[in-house]
Amino acid sequence: MKFLKTYQDRAINKLLNRTKELFEEKKEDATIIFQSPTGSGKTFMISKYIEEVIKEFKNEELCFLWLSIGAGMLHKQSYYSLKKTFNGFPSVYLLEDEFHGGRSYIRKDEVVIINWDKINKQDKLGDWTNTLMQDSETYNFIDIIKNTQDLGTKIIMIIDESHTGAKSERALELRHKIIQADLTIEMSATPVIKEYDEIIKINPKDVIEEGMIKKEIIVNDSLELYKTKDITSEELILKTAISKRTNLSNLYKKNDLNINPLCLIQIPNAKAGKQKLEFIEEYLAKYNISYENGKLAIWLNKDKINLDMLNDNENKVECLIFIKAIATGWDCPRAQILVKFVDTKSEILEIQTVGRILRMPEAEHYTDDDLNRAFLYINTDEFSVKKEEYNLNIIKSLFSIRKNIYNEMNLNSYYLNRVDYGDITRNIYGDLEDIFCKEFGLDTGKYELFDNNKKIISKKISLEAMDSEAELIDEKHLDTLKFDDLYSKKIISNEKITVKYSSADLDNIFEKVVQNNLNGFAQVRSTPILMNGIRRWFKQYLGISARETFNGHIKIRNIFLTNRKIFEKLLNEVTLKYKFTKAKELELKVEELEKWNENWEVSQNRAFNSETYRFYNYKLSLYQPCYLNLDSDIEQEFIEFIENNSDNILWWWQNGNEHMALNFGIKYKTKSMTKPYSTFQPDFLIMFKNAQLGIFDTKAIGYQEDDNKIKAEALQKYIKDENFKNKNLFGGIVIKDNNGYFKINQQEEYKSFNEAHEEWIYFEDLLN
Repeated sequence: MKFLKTYQDRAINKLLNRTKELFEEKKEDATIIFQSPTGSGKTFMISKYIEEVIKEFKNEELCFLWLSIGAGMLHKQSYYSLKKTFNGFPSVYLLEDEFHGGRSYIRKDEVVIINWDKINKQDKLGDWTNTLMQDSETYNFIDIIKNTQDLGTKIIMIIDESHTGAKSERALELRHKIIQADLTIEMSATPVIKEYDEIIKINPKDVIEEGMIKKEIIVNDSLELYKTKDITSEELILKTAISKRTNLSNLYKKNDLNINPLCLIQIPNAKAGKQKLEFIEEYLAKYNISYENGKLAIWLNKDKINLDMLNDNENKVECLIFIKAIATGWDCPRAQILVKFVDTKSEILEIQTVGRILRMPEAEHYTDDDLNRAFLYINTDEFSVKKEEYNLNIIKSLFSIRKNIYNEMNLNSYYLNRVDYGDITRNIYGDLEDIFCKEFGLDTGKYELFDNNKKIISKKISLEAMDSEAELIDEKHLDTLKFDDLYSKKIISNEKITVKYSSADLDNIFEKVVQNNLNGFAQVRSTPILMNGIRRWFKQYLGISARETFNGHIKIRNIFLTNRKIFEKLLNEVTLKYKFTKAKELELKVEELEKWNENWEVSQNRAFNSETYRFYNYKLSLYQPCYLNLDSDIEQEFIEFIENNSDNILWWWQNGNEHMALNFGIKYKTKSMTKPYSTFQPDFLIMFKNAQLGIFDTKAIGYQEDDNKIKAEALQKYIKDENFKNKNLFGGIVIKDNNGYFKINQQEEYKSFNEAHEEWIYFEDLLN
């Protein structure tokens, strides 16, 4: 039987008491944040909370929705964990198993586990993509929730690991439309919900003192013991980690503890990960660790081997290879070592991944302090720890309708779809050829003069590879008391150890040198193109082919890295020159992708996101109810000024700040070579009672005046051109001066307020 720690018992009592208070208050959208450190037993505590709620409200109808992410099958892990804790009561069901067309409502005290990924997806038309959400002859999830509420049953919604993606925010908006829970509990070490009624926090110090998590994490412990002359950085990291696991295993036996410590090995994704996987499997086989003998497990997107009962303390699996599937929510307390092979994109370690080695196997500290430590091995000299990023969710639950006073305007609106992804194209090959050949004194376009070219080039660079060494962090200690704050820091150490680079490490460095000289071009799309351009040049001018020459890729890489400073300088010049080439490409692309709508109107209705938009009680707003996402104080002040002039103004409309064809746009030429044209979306359209339409953009005095000038002059040109077609338009840039008066610039040649305030007129004069 699992007993509660003191801090767990206190937290459950706080949760229960606040639940009672919120139910008594009959508070709508009641939300409690339960913030508990990684490894503190959040799932166990909430399961005990559910049991206490059922006892407390035994005479009331209530049920529980438990939302989990689908990644790593976390929802099923939650299901099995809760079933084990509850031991028969209350009943626990997976939504997709129990309610797939059969059941019509959730019964009293039941806990329903929901894979969030299955109920939150919609297609482009806004239709649900999963059958659990779609209309059918039986019942879908939406029906089940409605039927449950119609029976008077309260719903407590629990959002598990809410920090992942924008899941908690999406869940809350889904609640506004469908679930409408009586109480939401967000549980995470790093919560993201911004509006709540109560936050209940557990102090990391209490978790450590009561033996739930390890006391510290040591980075690259004991590397010096296993360093040899010819060992590579990859081999050293892996060998030391395996040896550490063996030493810990012996320590557990010495202390009469039946625990087999687990070593987690995280590999990069895609091609680099495949190469790393082959290396790791071959290396571990030397130590008799394989899939066949049950000592090696794998958890990739498709491959899953030896995962049964992995979290059992005596399970025979010694090493688990994974990419990212177990980074969140996975619970295996015997995991004590983490090996992270960094890829070319960054030396970033997700905080949730490190958290997998924090738990103590038996929820208590041991007399031997080495067993109270976690060990991290990483093949770099410094790294950063980050928590996962959150995107604003895209579900829109607020709806407005255009007023009937609106008359068609037939405006000419411009929209430029995304012209470019900021990537390098094959057109860079010519620029690279020109600059490389000029640097080394070769004739551009004269190929296959390999011997002659090598003699010329050898005068400037070495065509022989040099030995190079890597620096790795050596024995850095991290305090788990501050673990969940690690994401704000870069982990560095004054103690370093040098070791021979592995071939994979050299490939990483080669790619990073290229990435570091992209000069702002998109990394993912541009890096392969530029690297291919380098290989192409070596093949054409030196006769070294990455594919056809024996070890050709290695030869190119080694020559490049041996002369790294020269090639870095050349790549910088190449990508800077390519910006002019790119600008010419984009001029042609704009003509293909730009769209003109000569009969643009404010749409009849609009949906808004409740996370970023809020309600305002403005009477003259064209849309009612009025929902706005205001970027600045001046926007709101300008609206209030408009609202106070209802004698002259019929309606106003705030142009959406999202870049989309639904909004009103004006074409303008930028100063950027990589984005020659863009869409200017003025802040406001205002219809005056004299039938004149005003187009206005609000700005702070002196802010981004170069940009203001381009847009202001584009706006005046647009007004002039449209009025020539018998439109009745006016407008301009609007500022608020130091005396609190709104002023507008309507000059064809724009000058800032500070530069020529006499050219700015009082906005009030336009109303008279």
